[in-house]
Amino acid sequence: MSPDGVLTIAQQAIEVTLLVSAPPLAAALLTGLLVSIFQAATQINEMSLSFIPKLVAIFAVLVLLGPWMLGTLLDYMQNLFTGIPGMIG
Repeated sequence: MSPDGVLTIAQQAIEVTLLVSAPPLAAALLTGLLVSIFQAATQINEMSLSFIPKLVAIFAVLVLLGPWMLGTLLDYMQNLFTGIPGMIG
C-alpha cells in the first residue's frame, strides 16, 4: 500500500469524524450560548443551569440525527472493509 493510499484513508476518517461529531457539538455550543445569555440577563449564576439544557439538546440531536450518523459511519466502514483486497494486492 502506498503512502498516498494511507493518507487518503486517514483524510476520509477525519472527514467522517468531523461530519458525525459536528451536530451534537453545535447543539451544545448553541445551547450553552443561549443559556449564558439568559444567565447574564437575569444574573443567575447557577452552574447546573447550563448542564441540563446542554444534555437535553445533545440527546435530542442524537435522537433526530442518530440514524444519519450511524449510516454515515457504516458507509465509511463498509467502503473501508471492501477496499482491503485492493489495498493488499
